[in-house]
Amino acid sequence: MRTVMAYGKGGTGTRHSFPARVLLALCAVAALFATATTPARAATDTATQTAHLADRLRANPVYVTDQLPREIPRSTAPKFAELAKRTGVPTYVIVLPSQSTHGTGLLAAVHDRLGEDGLYVLIDESTVAEASAYGVRAPADDAATAVLYELPYDAGPLLSFQRFVEVVAQGSEKAAARAEAAREKYGDGDEEPADMYIGPSDRRNQSFLTGMLLTGVPLLILLLVPYVRRWRRRLPGAARKQTTTAAGTRAAPGKSSPSRTRATRWITPALALTAAVTIAVTATLTFDQTRSSASPPPRAVDLNARIDRVAAGLAEDPVYADPESPRVLDDRQLTRLHARIRHFEQSAGGGPVFVALVPQLAEDESAGDEEAFAAAVHDKVGTDGVYVVADPLGGYIDVFNYGLRLDSLDLNFDLPDSITYGDDRADEADDHLLGERLDSLMTVLDKAPRTEEPDTFGAPYPVDDPIAEDDLPPLFATDFWPGLFMGVLAAALLFGLTAGVLRFVRRALLRRNPEPLPTEALPLVSPTEPSESYLRQTARTELLTLAAEFGAQAREGSRAGEGSLPGDRFDAALLLVDGNPEAVRRVTDPATLVTVIVLARAARQALAGDKRNLCCAVNPLHGPAVSRHHLRVSAEGNSRRLLPVCALCRDTAVAEPREVHQRFLTLPAPGGQGPGRVPYEEYGSPLSILPAGIARLVDSVRESVHVH
Repeated sequence: MRTVMAYGKGGTGTRHSFPARVLLALCAVAALFATATTPARAATDTATQTAHLADRLRANPVYVTDQLPREIPRSTAPKFAELAKRTGVPTYVIVLPSQSTHGTGLLAAVHDRLGEDGLYVLIDESTVAEASAYGVRAPADDAATAVLYELPYDAGPLLSFQRFVEVVAQGSEKAAARAEAAREKYGDGDEEPADMYIGPSDRRNQSFLTGMLLTGVPLLILLLVPYVRRWRRRLPGAARKQTTTAAGTRAAPGKSSPSRTRATRWITPALALTAAVTIAVTATLTFDQTRSSASPPPRAVDLNARIDRVAAGLAEDPVYADPESPRVLDDRQLTRLHARIRHFEQSAGGGPVFVALVPQLAEDESAGDEEAFAAAVHDKVGTDGVYVVADPLGGYIDVFNYGLRLDSLDLNFDLPDSITYGDDRADEADDHLLGERLDSLMTVLDKAPRTEEPDTFGAPYPVDDPIAEDDLPPLFATDFWPGLFMGVLAAALLFGLTAGVLRFVRRALLRRNPEPLPTEALPLVSPTEPSESYLRQTARTELLTLAAEFGAQAREGSRAGEGSLPGDRFDAALLLVDGNPEAVRRVTDPATLVTVIVLARAARQALAGDKRNLCCAVNPLHGPAVSRHHLRVSAEGNSRRLLPVCALCRDTAVAEPREVHQRFLTLPAPGGQGPGRVPYEEYGSPLSILPAGIARLVDSVRESVHVH
């Protein structure tokens, strides 16, 4: 043991102990540096931002960033200040981009730096992002919860803060109840508050709908009203009403209605015009939105504030770091970047380099366009050089050359992606490794080939007008014109569908309650060899129509009943069916059915004022005769008869006398005596009396019924 201990304390042991101790000391220092680097760097990152915000709040308890002029112009600060006074406690408001706030620790750091108790509220470009109360009683969490659930996403920062203040002013108990109610109503996500604003696509849809209605509805009225009027006239029973109206008009000759006809002719166009005006006015009042966002239009001072700030900073220092954003360059990186900028400026073909570490956001004055931002800053600074825009939030780097002997396109578009966008390590790092990437950029600039003449990147594309970008297009514009055309097509389509449905309905009604054919159409459509079912259905239709017309005449007090010409003919027809029109369904004798049809039609003609006594003897189904004419009644021989005929049969007898006998009405053989057909006159009385006139037919019917 002594030997070992002595060795440990002897000269040889001493020689090995000193280097070991030095190595251990170095390791300890390295470990301490490694453990302290990250917290120190984090503290450095936020210290500048926190100090800047605390200084701003010390000067004014409401601070609105100049980086969001398209959404929250700095000119809205007085409105935020006015709302903040309603909370009842000291209130400090910070409006910053959402990516600049670094989570929930910013308000606590600002409070510690400012050293003042109160309600601290952090607002981003859309809503109240965070709120905390320090040393005062204010339901900050409940108010933020109510804002989150009660308002739609497009309510905007100002309205969100207004709702926040409203809930805070209610006190802790009411605020808690309100937050709980909002959480229960909207917390599951199944129901959300309705949007407050519409977008350009919604306005185009409104314009398209307005155009469709503005042409479709009036055109549909112009097409449908006359069509429906004609359709109603063709419905079962409409002819009876028209006949009754015509009879009533004749009964009162002093009351004509041409003025009523002219007035009716103007009703449909007037109705269509009224519909068009109503649609236009209603659409204007209903679709009255004028903006697509809650953001107020910015002023010129709002749009120039950040450009002026950055330009002023670059005029003093070629590297400007946005104090509102987290710091991404430490002192060592900043010193090295300054040195490399000076070296490039003094090199052959080199020149000034300006680095702006400023966020590029869709809500800023340049709408997130780095090229437009760089051009604006260059104009303000007034010095040519390489302008570098490095986004501390997104981590992107863009380079623009103005007036140096460098290839501007190559410099802007051919930079390595590791510099422009970064790699995986840069994505994971809080500072996006901007210090290393800017150092690599300076290496690229040093090695970049020089051009013979100074080059400039060129004018940027114009960005959206920040004043009018949220203005909705007029209602009567954009898709309104295609909507007018589609309205015409839609009206034509609906008219076709409606016409098809009405035609189907009319056919169905006619099957249930057939309408008698017009007298003038009888010679053209009446068959020469009708079936028994056709005769039975036609007889029923004529009798029911006649009964309805007689009922209408009776209600109007007309003398068309018993003892009159129409009444005698009606009575004779009823005698053949035992006084019941529906009993015609049981009649099987074709001659009886023809007689009923002829008498019913003659009675209806008499009701309408047509008192002609003769019926077409060629085919009694043709209706009244217009004259008598000599006809060939057979294909054999040359025998002729003087018979009453309708106009069509008369014309046929004149033009084709040898063919007229083919038009004579034939009926199934009487009593089922055979399958053939025989002329109607062979059935005997009373049908054979028909050529002598309707009056003789009536008498014959009465005599035959009396005998039976």
